[in-house]
Amino acid sequence: MISTKHLKSMPDIGALEKICKSLAMLDAIIMPEWDLRYYSFNSKWSKSEKMASMQNGSGDSYFALFTKKGAILKGFVQDSSITSETHPEILENVPDVFAENFLNEAAFSMESTSFCIWRLTTDSSWQVDNINKKSKSDADGSEKLLSIFEDAPANYKNWAEEYYEIELPETEILAVFEQQPLTDELVQAINPDNSLEDLEEDIEEIGYPT
Repeated sequence: MISTKHLKSMPDIGALEKICKSLAMLDAIIMPEWDLRYYSFNSKWSKSEKMASMQNGSGDSYFALFTKKGAILKGFVQDSSITSETHPEILENVPDVFAENFLNEAAFSMESTSFCIWRLTTDSSWQVDNINKKSKSDADGSEKLLSIFEDAPANYKNWAEEYYEIELPETEILAVFEQQPLTDELVQAINPDNSLEDLEEDIEEIGYPT
């Protein structure tokens, strides 16, 4: 399982961005109401940045920023024993290139952080502060939030079937993670009540390839 102590299985920057887009696109297909979705992706967060997020409605969340310099992700799990309030050093080693547009972004609720990982384009692996790396078990909740990124098609399918109480077709779920072009047939195999036309705004915001 991926966690701050086990980041070797964490996808690289490009692969992570692709997974985040796919998660957001699938949630948009399954759940037309934006406020009830878990996953989102904004490909136009700024001229040179993209943003991914997960919010479960119960306080757990992550926010990820993709820039020309690299990517950074912070997560918060309500019942974690490590937070930035008690361990401010969680954020002390974040590279300066992320300071202005990530650490100081109000929308990311940096005051509520259980862990933070980052990877510059020049890095060969994901980085994390020692306080999280040395924590016992899953004290920072990172495994809970990051596990979706390992074998994402299967993990998302299992999670979504339980959460949305529906059955999902494996082939079409995989097609979205492969970012195959959307068609009405593919969309309606996942959600018969949705259509490609209904998803136009979501497709544009997510930046899903067409």
